[in-house]
Amino acid sequence: MKKGILLLSALTVLGASSVAEAKENVCVFDLLGKAGESYKLLEEWALAAKSWGGDINLIAYQDEAKVESDFKAGECDAFYMTSMRARSYNKFAGSIDALGGVPSNSIAQKAIAYVLDKRNNKRLVSTIGKEQFEVAGIGQIGTAFIFVRDRSINTLEKGKGKKFAVLHYDQAQKMMVERFGAVPVMSDISNFIKKFNSGEVDIVAAPAYAFKPLEMYKGLGTKGAMFNFPVVNVTADLIIRPGKFEDNFAAQSRSWFVRQLPKSFALVKRMEAEIPAKYKMNLEKEDQEKYQKLLREGRMDLTKQGIYDATMMTVLKKARCTVERTNFECSLGGE
Repeated sequence: MKKGILLLSALTVLGASSVAEAKENVCVFDLLGKAGESYKLLEEWALAAKSWGGDINLIAYQDEAKVESDFKAGECDAFYMTSMRARSYNKFAGSIDALGGVPSNSIAQKAIAYVLDKRNNKRLVSTIGKEQFEVAGIGQIGTAFIFVRDRSINTLEKGKGKKFAVLHYDQAQKMMVERFGAVPVMSDISNFIKKFNSGEVDIVAAPAYAFKPLEMYKGLGTKGAMFNFPVVNVTADLIIRPGKFEDNFAAQSRSWFVRQLPKSFALVKRMEAEIPAKYKMNLEKEDQEKYQKLLREGRMDLTKQGIYDATMMTVLKKARCTVERTNFECSLGGE
């Protein structure tokens, strides 16, 4: 009898220690895999997480769809991928990437810091079915600009009928491209630049992060251009299953991400500056305002449809009008 009790006690201790020693699997999407800046950021985060009770095992992915399928299958306790794809897990955080909602790095930094502030703790927890998810961080990837294979496509009118690569899972992109009169070509984040470089599409929106490693100069050739008009700010969300982590882990993680923002934005600005000047073109002020109005109308429609979070749209407008008080929209209602 005593032997049986001792054996049971030993097994209980072993079981408890194995639970304590279990690592949290965090699946990280980065177009460049372990060589990319997103993965490097998460390596720093994993080190910091040890002091919050985390024992993180990072798994690198270059296929974002695979991250999501593995997360749904329970192979990941958390994931880090673009907010456009992560929006279905938390619409509030995912709406930072609303089309035209964040037109500059300074506004982006304000917006991310606001979302991760403790006043929004409740908004960052969501329940889908029987599962709970929590936003534990947001990272800046960069402002996406319009790239064209032929710089003569320099107005909306000239873009009508042209093929524009859009991410198939983001309804917002498809709707706006159709509104502009271009033809949306369903793509994935792993192949949309390849389609541009090969000539399968005429237009693409991409951040500076993609320019050098994905060799966008091949698609630009001698006739192409990048228009200095921001269409969307690209971020990445760290979403966790809170039950797999220590209490207060997510709050400490969010604070860590906020502290990294100055460094992240410095990197983004450096990558933007590294794009050769010969490709950069400015739109006329009149055209810029016209496009801003179209993007604003699109955001409002998408918010009514429930794709974007209404509270976040109000937050972003306040941020834009704090930085650019003379902007036409600051005297208008609706967002």
